[in-house]
Amino acid sequence: MKLKKLDYDLTVCKVAAITDIDLKTDFFFIGKNDEEISLVCLTDDTPQYTTAREDDWKGFRIQGILDFTLIGILSKLSKILADNEIGIFAVSTYNTDYILVKKENFHKAIDVLSAAGYTFV
Repeated sequence: MKLKKLDYDLTVCKVAAITDIDLKTDFFFIGKNDEEISLVCLTDDTPQYTTAREDDWKGFRIQGILDFTLIGILSKLSKILADNEIGIFAVSTYNTDYILVKKENFHKAIDVLSAAGYTFV
């Protein structure tokens, strides 16, 4: 399976309102429920006002479009990383999954996943 490294720094944060987010940026994930509005975005695109913020994330995505019948892809990746004491923040789109790790663990994550047979592009 191929994984694509994302070449930018990411931030995970919370905002008070959707209107705090610049929806014209190229890359972001929004999660909203009855308790919070969460945002994953490029660090350079982080809104000025956040209610909580954590910088220094890097990420990669599973290449290609994943069929909904595929089982355990994210589970296998997260287990390899967990077994190597690397925490993750995962987000998904309709097509694929993204895994974020803290910047200080990024190269270690690439090394252990490569050793497990994953290819990075």
